[in-house]
Amino acid sequence: MITISKSAIEQIRKSAELNATDGSYLRVAATRDAEGAIQYGLGFDQKSENDSLFEYNGIQYIVSDLSAPFLEGAVIDYVELAPGEMRFIVTNPNDPNHKRTNG
Repeated sequence: MITISKSAIEQIRKSAELNATDGSYLRVAATRDAEGAIQYGLGFDQKSENDSLFEYNGIQYIVSDLSAPFLEGAVIDYVELAPGEMRFIVTNPNDPNHKRTNG
């Protein structure tokens, strides 16, 4: 469902260690805003009955039934946007603001 880059995996593991997330999973959430763009949320949470559990390269993550359609094919990355400014970003072919490239 979701691909997670190597740099994002490393940062997720660091965050899990720092925040003592025992028994929690990475929650990946998505909703569509009024303009049609997809808004994302990442954080550690407990699994509920409306969540599906996935695993990618050792990272277990949960997605609610409501978020799942928005996240199919998404890629989570952890990148430097400006010198010293690291952030998680989501590239998603389901988002109308997603830039496709040819080649």
